[in-house]
Amino acid sequence: MNDMKVRFAPSPTGALHVGNARVALLNWLWARQQDGTFLLRLDDTDQDRSTQAFADDIEADLKWLELDWDEFARQSDRLDRYSQAIERLKTSERLYACYETPEELDLKRKLQLKSGRPPIYDREGLALSAVQQKAYEDECRRPHWRFRLDHAPIGWEDAVRGTQHFEGDKLSDPVLLREDGRPLYTLSSVVDDLELGITHVLRGEDHVANTAVQIQLFKALGGVAPTFAHLPLLTGAQGQGLSKRLGSLSLAQLRQDGLEAMALNAYLARLGTPDPVESGQTPSDLIPGFDISRYGRATPRFDPDELQTLNSRILHEMPFSRIAEWVQQQTGPDFTEDLWLAIRGNLETRKDALTWYRICQDEISPVVEDAAFLETARELLPPLPWDLSTWSIWTQAVKEKTGRKGKALFMPLRLALTGLSSGPELKHLLPLIGYERAAKRLAGQTA
Repeated sequence: MNDMKVRFAPSPTGALHVGNARVALLNWLWARQQDGTFLLRLDDTDQDRSTQAFADDIEADLKWLELDWDEFARQSDRLDRYSQAIERLKTSERLYACYETPEELDLKRKLQLKSGRPPIYDREGLALSAVQQKAYEDECRRPHWRFRLDHAPIGWEDAVRGTQHFEGDKLSDPVLLREDGRPLYTLSSVVDDLELGITHVLRGEDHVANTAVQIQLFKALGGVAPTFAHLPLLTGAQGQGLSKRLGSLSLAQLRQDGLEAMALNAYLARLGTPDPVESGQTPSDLIPGFDISRYGRATPRFDPDELQTLNSRILHEMPFSRIAEWVQQQTGPDFTEDLWLAIRGNLETRKDALTWYRICQDEISPVVEDAAFLETARELLPPLPWDLSTWSIWTQAVKEKTGRKGKALFMPLRLALTGLSSGPELKHLLPLIGYERAAKRLAGQTA
């Protein structure tokens, strides 16, 4: 491996949605393309909302997407590292105590906005004397701690957004430590990125302002900021935002609906680029076409209809080896490769395969529209063994006997044999249905 190292850092506070999956996938593709390292880090310092169940679900979702990780970290295991970083920042006078209550801070923001000023923290905490601090302590106020920003220009070259520029004096000093002593994301993420060797950070554009702050924090902790890339956030087809807490387009729901993981991977890999979507059977198939410079700044919309079309395409190309374990878990070992090859071209989701398995191997109620015609067809069924030529031989005999042709010939046979008016070619299905079932269905019997 080379020196590149990226991370996917979800918080286990809700179900992953397709926007999260996109960030995970693109980080994975970037690392694999550069022969780098992909780290899964659970940002679980929010003890009120983080749960082990959500953490387990995140791992399950990534495994479903076939996005394997090389290293794993959990922020709740690294609290001592954040404490040490906090002490270093206090010693260097880059961290200072603030005693305002949430209500007081809210009032300050409202007054600033009312007077036409930006809602930037006024650094009251930095100006407190020891006597004033003690007075607050005597009131049983517990301080939160803010990082003192340098009021200097902040800039970086973003791999997606290009040149970025912020003025330090236009940003609020961020809170790094809550009143209860818990570190906030701004600090813990930087400490992790430094100590775990992250070289490239690919994440959503909602973190752009965080990045401006974190670049100074990297320097204050004696490190060098990684390369940043900020992607526009996905929206739904109508432009609505996605949310983990609301379960918007959750991966668990898509999986439950029978979506192919590779349909989602292939779709997300090109969403936001001018390049056409390319199907594939494994995430590795997408690596050669990945190019971080192809992702634009326009807001991409996630269209379930486009995803469904791609899902069908991937199923139509899928080898039996990719689906065998799943279908045989549902049906037993008698779901064969011949059956899969016969039906895959007509599937929209993998669940549809179970319908055609039942049609070929289980009982159905035939649809009988002309019993006399079907009885003639039953009498003309060829003897065993049957193969792919049987359908043609049989229907030619029925045509010569009855004079029927086209839809009048084929539709009654399809309805009787499958109970449906459309589906895979019957030359493939007939040998799988077998002589005994076919004869009973043509006679109008459940079989």
